[in-house]
Amino acid sequence: MTIGLSLWGQTTAAWENHLHQDIQVLTSDSLEGRLVGSPGEIKAAHYIADRMQNIGLKAKGSDGYFQYFNFTPHAAPHKMENDGKSTLGTGYVKEQTGRNVVGFWDRGFSETIVIGAHYDHLGWGDENSLWSGEKRIHRGADDNASGVSALLFLAEALQKESPEKLGPVNFLFIAFSGEEKGLYGSNYFSKNPTVPVAQISCMLNMDMVGRLKADRTLAINGTGTSSFWKKAIKKSNKQMGNKAFQLVLSESGTGPSDHTSFYNVGIPVLHFFTGQHDQYHKPTDELGLIDFNGLQDIAQLIENIAIAASKKGKLDFVKTKEEKSQQAANFKVTLGVMPDYLYSGEGLKIDGTKEGRPGAKAGLKQGDIILSMGKYPIADIYAYMDALSKFNPGEKTEIEIVREGKKMKLPVVFE
Repeated sequence: MTIGLSLWGQTTAAWENHLHQDIQVLTSDSLEGRLVGSPGEIKAAHYIADRMQNIGLKAKGSDGYFQYFNFTPHAAPHKMENDGKSTLGTGYVKEQTGRNVVGFWDRGFSETIVIGAHYDHLGWGDENSLWSGEKRIHRGADDNASGVSALLFLAEALQKESPEKLGPVNFLFIAFSGEEKGLYGSNYFSKNPTVPVAQISCMLNMDMVGRLKADRTLAINGTGTSSFWKKAIKKSNKQMGNKAFQLVLSESGTGPSDHTSFYNVGIPVLHFFTGQHDQYHKPTDELGLIDFNGLQDIAQLIENIAIAASKKGKLDFVKTKEEKSQQAANFKVTLGVMPDYLYSGEGLKIDGTKEGRPGAKAGLKQGDIILSMGKYPIADIYAYMDALSKFNPGEKTEIEIVREGKKMKLPVVFE
């Protein structure tokens, strides 16, 4: 890649300062975990708006940089994805207000590329917390201060590129709130866009991009939502040279993050993700664990893809095949395991277990690969979710796993 005048040409200390400062502020005590509708979320929104203004983005919300939305909170979709049990429809409280933060680089063209990341998190720990210790601030450094820092960094980097390097598009940068409660902010924007949906070429979403593993595995979801994506991603990754990633690609345009809201209104999407970890939805997801070198490299890859998309013009939209088990809303039982979303082999690989839950009681460990639960084969996470829906509390079965290359069976009692 030709670096030119972009931020990639600055010293390591210069670019790292941008990323580090944003995550440090967003994870500070004064923001108290950025729970949507809270004083901490409001402070975070003002910080992001100020950063957008200083970068040179124009306000493009419904009220300056802000786009307000009302919501009645309940348990979020992450509960299903990471615990195997959904609590949607319970615990309703009074209506509250959240806010997206929207900045626009208006280059005078008819097409616009949206780049987004959610900035809200769990406050002091809501119903989606996986923490069992004393009450503490859930800082959400990776989830998703990392994505917001990359968003702001890209806003600055793209504006520093030479005009002839970019295609005829504008760029809209959105920091969403309410993602953790159920994609509230992005869902509202998709139905009340400040740029017409017909003029949005594509949407690039960053959610948990701060914990790149040593093997440089990066998940990109949504690759089937446009015929343009796969070749563009391959070429963009090749431009990274010796910093290229081991990519795990998924075609589906839906998932538990904000790109889903755009896919649902017919916009091609991509979702970038460095994978699950033991600190997910816990107070221990902190600044000190962020891989800034990896975060900068991911931002560079996304800029490569954004530039390629800018030259293409309006991307074609392809509706992807959705697994029926993705649509399941309720489970009667839980195993209490966290899937490894970067695993692409046969079965469901476990990235972590919750103490006191059936999986941990049965002896499941990080790194185990589930091949079947009772008579139900487990080919992937969707088959796993589908199998869970077949069991009731108190039922017993055997789970077949692979551990360190050896097959074994463990008895489990569902709760």
